[in-house]
Amino acid sequence: MPIRSNHPDSCPLCLENEEEVLWRDGRCRVIDVRHTDYPGYLRVIWNEHVAEMTDLDADDCMHLWRVVLGTERVLRRLMSPDKINLASLGNMVPHLHWHVIPRYRDDTHFPDAIWAPPRRRGPSQHAVVHPSATLAAALRVELGGSGATAFA
Repeated sequence: MPIRSNHPDSCPLCLENEEEVLWRDGRCRVIDVRHTDYPGYLRVIWNEHVAEMTDLDADDCMHLWRVVLGTERVLRRLMSPDKINLASLGNMVPHLHWHVIPRYRDDTHFPDAIWAPPRRRGPSQHAVVHPSATLAAALRVELGGSGATAFA
């Protein structure tokens, strides 16, 4: 049984306020986090307010994985990072979402997680910055084959 918040109206991932949605379908969306030190940092958010992957049935779980992995493929193809970090924490906001973060050896926190104390200042000198429209178009090509409605 899905874990549901008593107050979904106060959940920042349910409200979709001021998000830059790059791609969406009826079950989830991909947003640009717009982090100055981490260009290309995207978040895949499950639309329904559930807390864990195991709250999803098998079909929904596979659908979410296809979107997360497709998002990773797009970032690897466009940005050529040294590594992609995937994280599903939800400790602060118990609403199912995945962080998809391109990482470079010279980024602010490498090799640590981006939530650790910084090791240096500023974004990577190797990060390729793509406009949101480019990311949205690439996500449509990668994920749009399943009948998704994308928004640029």
